[in-house]
Amino acid sequence: MLVDTWDEIRTAYQVARLGTVSGAADVLGVHHATVIRHIDALEKRLGTKLFQRHARGYTPTEAGRDLLNTAQRTEEQFGQLVSRIKGQGETVTGELVITSISGIAHILTPVFGEFQAAHPDVMIRFFSDMRLFRLDYGEAHVAIRAGAAPEDPDYVVQPLVRMAAALYASKAYVAAHGVPSGPQDYGQHRFIGHVEPDARAPFYRWLRETVPPEAVTYRASEPEANRAAVVGGLGLGFLPVRDAERFPDLVQVLPPVPEWDSALWIVTHVDLHRTLKVQSFLTVLKKAAAGWVCT
Repeated sequence: MLVDTWDEIRTAYQVARLGTVSGAADVLGVHHATVIRHIDALEKRLGTKLFQRHARGYTPTEAGRDLLNTAQRTEEQFGQLVSRIKGQGETVTGELVITSISGIAHILTPVFGEFQAAHPDVMIRFFSDMRLFRLDYGEAHVAIRAGAAPEDPDYVVQPLVRMAAALYASKAYVAAHGVPSGPQDYGQHRFIGHVEPDARAPFYRWLRETVPPEAVTYRASEPEANRAAVVGGLGLGFLPVRDAERFPDLVQVLPPVPEWDSALWIVTHVDLHRTLKVQSFLTVLKKAAAGWVCT
C-alpha cells in the first residue's frame, strides 16, 4: 500500500510540475492512462481535489500545491542521498557539480581543465549565477561564495582568496567627461550601480554613502552586465582588479582599498567534503588560487 501511494504521489508531483498528463507520462515512462489513474486514486484516498482540469492541462489546487511542496522536498532529499552514496566511492568518476558567483568563470575554467586532464572520467556541471544552491540537498558538491562566511553547521567553509576591486572608466568615457578630482565632482559624473538598493558588496556600500543617488544612472543585476557597461562607456563602475586587467581600454579612476575587497569562500557539505572526488578537485582549485594575483 505504501509503495502504491508513493507512486501516486510521484505522479501527482510530475503533473503539478509540468502541468499536463502527457508531460508527466513522458517523464515517468508510463502510459497517460496510468497517470490519470494515479491522480484519481490519490484524490480518492485523500478525499480532496488536487487539480483543476482545463483545456490546457492541470492546475494544482491549494491542496495540490501543498502536495507539490512536500513531494519536492522529498525528491530533493533523495537526490542528496544519491549524491552522498555516489561520493563515497574511492574513484574519481561520475558527475561533479560546481556552483560559484557570477563573474569568475574566466579564472575557474583553467582549473576545470586541469582537473579533467587528471580525471578524464569526471563530467563537470558548472552553475554560475546568484542562486544559493542547497548543498544539504545535494544540489552541488562544491560552492564558491562571496561575502561573509556561511555559518551553516553542516557546511565546511574554507577561505579561497580575497578579490580586490577598484573604480574604472573606459578611455572613451574619460575623453568625453574626464575623471572626478574628488568627492566634490561625483555629482557631475555618471556611475554604475546595482539594481538592488542594499547590495551587500562593500564597494556598493561606498557608492551609496558617497555618490549622490541621481548620479547613479545605470544599474545592473549581474557582474557581466556591470562590466559591459563600464567597458561600453556608460559610466564609472567597480570591477575586480584581476578582471579589469583583461581590458586595455579601461582606466583605473580610484585604486583598490582593503575596504572594497570581496572574500571568496570554498563551501562543501560535511557529508561530501572528505570524498576523494571533492578533495581531488579542491587540491587543484587551491593550487591555482595560490597563483592568482587578486590585489
